[in-house]
Amino acid sequence: MSETNPNAALAHFNRQTLDFTLKELSLSGRADGDVAARGGSSSVELRGSKKLVCVEYPAVVKSVEKMLETLGGEQTVSKTFSDPSRRLELRFRPQDPFCHSVCGNRLPSTNLLLRVRRRVRKKDPKDAEIQMDIVGIIATTYKFQGMVDFQCLAVNSLNGEDTSLYDKIILRKAESPAFFEQDVPNFLPPAIFSRLDCPVDYFYRPDSQQKLPSAETTHVRKNLIGLARARRQNNAVFVSFNDPSVPTECLPAAKQNWARFCMKESDRRAEANIREMFERRPIWSRNALKANTNIHPEKLKLLLPLFAYYMVTGPWRCLWVRLGYDPRKNPDSKKYQMLDYRIRCSSKYGHTVPNIPVKAKRSAHNYSLSITLNKAVPQAANVMDSLSQDGPSTSRAPLPVSYQLKESSYIFRDGMLPPHRQMFYQLCDLEVDSIKDVIEQNSGNERVCDERDGWCVVGTTDKLRDLISAMIRKVVREKKPELPQVFQKRRRIGLIVKFPERDVEEEEGECGIKDDDDDDDDEDEEEDEFQPSEGSENEMETEILDYM
Repeated sequence: MSETNPNAALAHFNRQTLDFTLKELSLSGRADGDVAARGGSSSVELRGSKKLVCVEYPAVVKSVEKMLETLGGEQTVSKTFSDPSRRLELRFRPQDPFCHSVCGNRLPSTNLLLRVRRRVRKKDPKDAEIQMDIVGIIATTYKFQGMVDFQCLAVNSLNGEDTSLYDKIILRKAESPAFFEQDVPNFLPPAIFSRLDCPVDYFYRPDSQQKLPSAETTHVRKNLIGLARARRQNNAVFVSFNDPSVPTECLPAAKQNWARFCMKESDRRAEANIREMFERRPIWSRNALKANTNIHPEKLKLLLPLFAYYMVTGPWRCLWVRLGYDPRKNPDSKKYQMLDYRIRCSSKYGHTVPNIPVKAKRSAHNYSLSITLNKAVPQAANVMDSLSQDGPSTSRAPLPVSYQLKESSYIFRDGMLPPHRQMFYQLCDLEVDSIKDVIEQNSGNERVCDERDGWCVVGTTDKLRDLISAMIRKVVREKKPELPQVFQKRRRIGLIVKFPERDVEEEEGECGIKDDDDDDDDEDEEEDEFQPSEGSENEMETEILDYM
């Protein structure tokens, strides 16, 4: 961020008033033969110029160091610049954890940063010569165009006096229990700040996009409260496990919606491909569809309601089922059931939460407030964007874009690690012989379809999770054969202090890697997080929101 000092100088220079009469303007680096008349114009070739980033700081800069501190430092500014969708956050009180930031928009610019020198004749101060050097080109500018939100200070106002509460509510070091038992006045910051920082002319008028046809008003009216955007008209049909029947045809609005966007030959090929896939296999997960096709995600959202409905609960939840096909009445649909698997994290599995070899899909540490997203940059492509090379093009053909997922996004084999900590597998995509044996143990004798285990034997879901966990544990130990011994050493020291008469061999046996038999005995005690449960609905809710 060597550009910061010139940018601050530029912001300071823009506030100055040059009180002189311009008599001659010369640009350094100009060729000798390029002589321009006084008061005329001159062309300058900008080769090898630095590319700079300008920050229009909304205050008078007196200390560059303090200014950078309010922006989070050079590292934070560089990280923000590397992501075009991020806005630059500014905190006027950087040491205050309750400080609410003001955000700057990232905008493209075509400006120059100039270094101006003024030479004045001693005899005639009004006779000045100005020389300017081009320091660099400013292609990106951050502008703080929004309003600063309200700030909440941790103070107690009593009898006209304000008393700071920061030392009483902020934990700066390890404190004794008396610190937590002391009486502190109530400090309740707002649960949420404004989602917008730019004023909008609302005038209490109804949103035109929220107007619904009269036929849909009764059905959707109860869901209109609290909407922050218009409902997505993708016309998917949702079915629960306890519903008496399943739909046999798609909604007419779904056909009309797809007809508006099916304009190219590639769209018709995609439609035929999805139809053929559901004829060949009646139940699919969205990841499996994405791994076997190369269709834009926005168009896939419109295609799926034409051929399938979405199961919300039961052994086929989070899956798309062909219209007219009821898996609850067909035992052959057992192989298409869904298994919600989550990697178990504990020291006995060779990976704890900090050093787990598989990343999580979502993390609370990476959560971004809505005001920190840049509204000025172009958003993601919509359905109407060109997705293929249909027709001739006068410009250079763009690079082909692939929307196809990897095979590991929906298939599990022995010796591989899942790409995420939580995975939704269909039983037919678990390509392991021992897993298939557990699934097929009651083949031909299916009698009742259970809401949790489907057509499988009761308890099959837990057995499959145990098998997959054992395979993943084996892979992790092969990749990281030496487990961290920090906690084991501390435990051994504690044992020596408490029981000095115990043998060294016994102590070392307790500190090393346990056998599988010992693991089974202590399994309930050492489990930390990501326990297998009835199943998380995070992924399902994410997919449902695409259609609401």
